[in-house]
Amino acid sequence: MKRRTVLALEQALSLPYATLRFAQLGWRVIRLEAAPTGAGLPGDPNRYIGGRVADDDRRTYFVAPNVGKEAIALNLKEPEGQAVLHRLIRELDVDVFCCNTLPGRYQQLGIDYETLSAIKPDLIWAGISAMGPDYPNVPGYDPAIQAMAGYMELTGPADGPPTLTGVPVIDLKAGDEVYANVMLALADRAETGRGRRIDVSMLQAAASWLITTLPLLDFGCEDSEITRCGNEHRKFIPTNAYPTRDGFVYMAIGSDVQWRRLTALPRFAPLATEGRQTNEGRTRDRETLHRDIAAITSQATADEIRDDLARATVPNARIHTIPQVAQMAALSDKLTRTVMPDGRTIRMQPLAVDLPEAQAEMPFPPKYGQHTDAILAEAGYTDAELAGLRARGVVAGIQENKRSLEERV
Repeated sequence: MKRRTVLALEQALSLPYATLRFAQLGWRVIRLEAAPTGAGLPGDPNRYIGGRVADDDRRTYFVAPNVGKEAIALNLKEPEGQAVLHRLIRELDVDVFCCNTLPGRYQQLGIDYETLSAIKPDLIWAGISAMGPDYPNVPGYDPAIQAMAGYMELTGPADGPPTLTGVPVIDLKAGDEVYANVMLALADRAETGRGRRIDVSMLQAAASWLITTLPLLDFGCEDSEITRCGNEHRKFIPTNAYPTRDGFVYMAIGSDVQWRRLTALPRFAPLATEGRQTNEGRTRDRETLHRDIAAITSQATADEIRDDLARATVPNARIHTIPQVAQMAALSDKLTRTVMPDGRTIRMQPLAVDLPEAQAEMPFPPKYGQHTDAILAEAGYTDAELAGLRARGVVAGIQENKRSLEERV
């Protein structure tokens, strides 16, 4: 696979996660952050979130999505800074430009598709925003979009409040849509020579996953079918977390055949009744059925229950903690890694899919503006020109960030 160059005006999680996937392929990813303005900490706010494990601007929450990247700092509010960006796109032969800025600011910052594609017609341009360019000034973070897209309405106990999911799924979904659509655009460009504009609406991307609930509206569904149901499945019964003497086991019955195999086991035989032979019958009897199963499972250990379920070929699992997930034999040797400046190895999430060209060990994330000078020099800027840009606040690097941080202490 040809190595591509990606330039991303990125912050938070959704876009850094998308460009991480490019970096894992060995592509060159240059993250672009704002030059210090005197208001707030410089660059991506996520640099300063979490424990201070490396230094002030590379804390725990910033590390995993930003390994394997380079970093420059540029003031795009000024025409001179925009001219630098446009020159970088030309001279570095940038394949993909990405941003997760408010669409209402695209033209103001000189990053709109029309401007950049005029500089490089085969450029692939991708933007993530809360609700797409038709809503140019609506900000969006994952929790707010979870609320807006109905995810919170679908998550949590039936008798409890709306609840966030435990993973920022909409950020990650939006990032995956950038990744997939850039790949599609690259395939198209190979045939046509043309670039493409890609707009990812976090709301629309999230709503595309409502495939098991939203279509039910036009089937005259019950309210219970499109609201919270705790650990149950809304349609397949019984599917739930059940107590044992030493923890919980999740069991998922996906067919009447699995139900018959389950109730053929001595331990679960008392569950079998004429009315429970079909999923429809079990749905009518779901509350009593869940109580009956819990009464059985609570008398045995989790391993005993899982042994039974394995004999019946019924999907099941212990409910793992995150440390237990990291230790699973199926995952432990697939975790990606980075090495901190002090030499410690940090385990991170695995690749989504094993690919021969993908990188399992990634360089530690860059400091704010770490590569500004080197990348601008690569684009043909002389030392004198760089000094002038720095003096005028058009570009910034590590030293400017250090001074900015010191001023806030």
